[in-house]
Amino acid sequence: MTDPSPHEAGDFELWDLRVEVVAPPGARLFCSATVGDYFELRGESLWLPPGQTFSIYSLAALLPLLPAKQRPSDPADWMSTDAEVACPDPNCPSRFRITRLGRRRFRHADTTATALPPEGAA
Repeated sequence: MTDPSPHEAGDFELWDLRVEVVAPPGARLFCSATVGDYFELRGESLWLPPGQTFSIYSLAALLPLLPAKQRPSDPADWMSTDAEVACPDPNCPSRFRITRLGRRRFRHADTTATALPPEGAA
């Protein structure tokens, strides 16, 4: 008997992400960030280093992109190649670099109460 495919087993993978503040040397930042500040997204959980903060306005600009960046994408898709997002403050020269770290496997049944449709059903 062969192992079931990830879909048949109800498994899927998401990328863990690291989002880091980058900026030109000597730049004055206005988003209450410091170059090198970061957070990690592991599955659906946001992890900040102890004692570090992150602006809710910056986070709001990033949130729509993070779930898409977590999912596998075609190598030619811009989501696979583009890694930096501008600070939402138009006067702030900082950017947020999103790096895919490693993939984490999840089971469908552990993430939702909705059952998978029967194989072959649309």
